[in-house]
Amino acid sequence: MGSTRAAHRRAHLATRGLPALLATASLLAVTAPGALGATAPTAALSATAAPVALTGPQLAASWTGPLSTRGRYVVDANGDRFKLKSGNWAGAQGTYEGSGDVNDVTNHQADQKSNNIPLGLDRTPMSQIMADFHALGINSIRLPFANAMIHDSTVLPDSAVAANPQLMGKTPLQVFDAVVAALTADGFAVILNNHTTTYRFCCSLDGNERWNSGQSTQQWVDDWVFLVNRYKANKRVAGADLRNEVRRDTWDDPNWGWGNEHDLYNAFQQAGNAILKADPDMLIVMEGINWQGIPQGMFSHGRPMLTPVRNLSNTLIDSGKLVYSAHFYSYTGPNHTGASGGWQNGETNDPRYRDLSLDDLKRVVNDQALFVTQAGQHFTAPVWISEFGAGGRNADPTNGDVVKDRAWFKNFTDILVTNDADFAQWPLVGWMNAAGKPNDDWALINYDATGKRLTVNDPGDWRATDWNKLVNAPSTTGQVAPVNHWNMLDLDFGDQNVSKTMLAKPDWNPGYRKGTCPDSQRPVAIARSSGRGLCTDANQPAKGAGAWIAVNGEEYVKQDWASGYNKLQCPDNHFAAGYSVSGNSMAGLLCAPAAKALPTTGRNVWFDHGDNRPATGGSVNSDWAPGYYKGQCADNEYLAGVAFTWKWSHGGVPDALLCRPLS
Repeated sequence: MGSTRAAHRRAHLATRGLPALLATASLLAVTAPGALGATAPTAALSATAAPVALTGPQLAASWTGPLSTRGRYVVDANGDRFKLKSGNWAGAQGTYEGSGDVNDVTNHQADQKSNNIPLGLDRTPMSQIMADFHALGINSIRLPFANAMIHDSTVLPDSAVAANPQLMGKTPLQVFDAVVAALTADGFAVILNNHTTTYRFCCSLDGNERWNSGQSTQQWVDDWVFLVNRYKANKRVAGADLRNEVRRDTWDDPNWGWGNEHDLYNAFQQAGNAILKADPDMLIVMEGINWQGIPQGMFSHGRPMLTPVRNLSNTLIDSGKLVYSAHFYSYTGPNHTGASGGWQNGETNDPRYRDLSLDDLKRVVNDQALFVTQAGQHFTAPVWISEFGAGGRNADPTNGDVVKDRAWFKNFTDILVTNDADFAQWPLVGWMNAAGKPNDDWALINYDATGKRLTVNDPGDWRATDWNKLVNAPSTTGQVAPVNHWNMLDLDFGDQNVSKTMLAKPDWNPGYRKGTCPDSQRPVAIARSSGRGLCTDANQPAKGAGAWIAVNGEEYVKQDWASGYNKLQCPDNHFAAGYSVSGNSMAGLLCAPAAKALPTTGRNVWFDHGDNRPATGGSVNSDWAPGYYKGQCADNEYLAGVAFTWKWSHGGVPDALLCRPLS
């Protein structure tokens, strides 16, 4: 959630004893950004002029929906790079800060009462807002919403949309519809962002800490499917940003891959695949964990961001639809909540991002986010820095924090430029008073009650040079070549079935944990004693029309290729599409027919005493099963069989793979 709102709220948050200390763990207004990807062109990091504003028709003509991904890049329907140059149009997530009269504007973030719709519609016609967005040089909008908005039948007061009378008499969801329609008609890509559950603004114990705070996981998924179905005919509604800044609540941390009700990895899998079943054209955006632990020196605490993705990445039913995201603000840090006022308010003694040297900032941004852009790994995906920002008219040169913020903003935008990173600034729209003073100094555009406008490129905003540098920076453009994928299968706690074919059929091996690859991929590697695997579409053979075959014994073994070992083997002219385990032991293979004959000679890949993986290709520079030996076929081979034994205390875990050439 945008860190801007938390700062003035923290001052009146009191704590008492250990429960209050636990409560401070949720006072985290932010998360972290990108990293150092070597694939982007180096840009001149100098001051630049304001971007050339495109008209709506010009922006619309510059790209074609839907969007998807190729390696670290987002591309449009023609395969051309579509760099997400974005801003956050906040408001529909709610602005109420949780205490006092909800109708009193002073109880809302930055004294801005959004009425639970995107800010500014009371002051400026949408057509003018669109023109002002174009003038910033952006091509896409992150559009936050609360789950409460979907179920809210309240008719808005006329004052909430005074500058847009066509919206009078509508509910928040109907206004959201109109905003989506206006944005996409003007050529912008829209990424829907589930920001909060309730309309309450962040960042204390506000009921919005997790996707299932105040609602069930199933309700959260159902809301997503409802919204995606509502806009699925509009291919400029390009993505679903699943949940904003997941963080600790009073008692519990979110986790990545523990298999319980606080498992963000599993929740993202469930929601992402449900959305893709409803609309296969959507990008699925997954943010890392915003905060874990109690923010006090004696307790473990920190902001993991995307770090867990190094060893446990997500696999969706459609390859080429996953985008990871992260948030960075100067006053937070890798282990700093962003709070001020001592430990009673959740502050720690850890460095903030603005305290880091440039080299350390580069390293941290890479470690927490931008490493994901490394090519050819199981985690490879675009990384969207979907929130960052700073106050732009706080120019007091005697204020040390302001000086640090300015240096950080320059350094951070330099990092984004150097890495050709996708980005979204927080926020786009704010209010200002009659004297021309912004309520929210972080907004790129501020409107007063009469619609008068003040933007980042008007005199007095120190961010202009770095903002324009970022928007105008040289970037990879044009056609992006298709890439091979390597994706994990994680059977740590249950099935991971990401095959559309098998999801439509009965359980092929009841009672066992099963992993099935996306229909466009095949298993190429298995880890010993963990159940994890690796899928790929490198040199993927076409599937034939015949039935897929579940193999639980040696009925298709024609030659003893692993003497003394039990063997599971696919029939000739079939290749493995999935596998099952019982505990850590092998239980079955799922075999798909090939469209043409496959070679039946092969080689054994033994991995009972150490890793046996190719020297190149195949996600070999990343570890998808830490602490376990891994066996892996080459990219030009298919997995035809697995050998295992219960002798010598091996416990039936896989010891060898039968790898056969694809041609």
